[in-house]
Amino acid sequence: MQDVHTLLANLHRPRLLMRAARIGAQEYRRAGHLPRILGYGVLPRHGDALMRLIDIEAELEEQRTGPDAAYSLTRHVDVLIAIVGEAQELRASQASPQFN
Repeated sequence: MQDVHTLLANLHRPRLLMRAARIGAQEYRRAGHLPRILGYGVLPRHGDALMRLIDIEAELEEQRTGPDAAYSLTRHVDVLIAIVGEAQELRASQASPQFN
């Protein structure tokens, strides 16, 4: 099983999709975006949220590249925004010293 950083490094999507995700991630707010994608309730930790988002995004990528009429570009970009935003927050939380 790969760790979340390896999964993110191996995530290659069309340039326009990733550009839209990076722009959208500038306005990413965890409390507003994640419940819409993952469902309402207690928000998971950054790593757990990223793993679930990566699974959702893989399904969307499969729909995008296949002949699936149910594909939603808006949802795909929304999930990619959440992935970029969560990855940034995970990196920031790991880089900052933890005080007890």
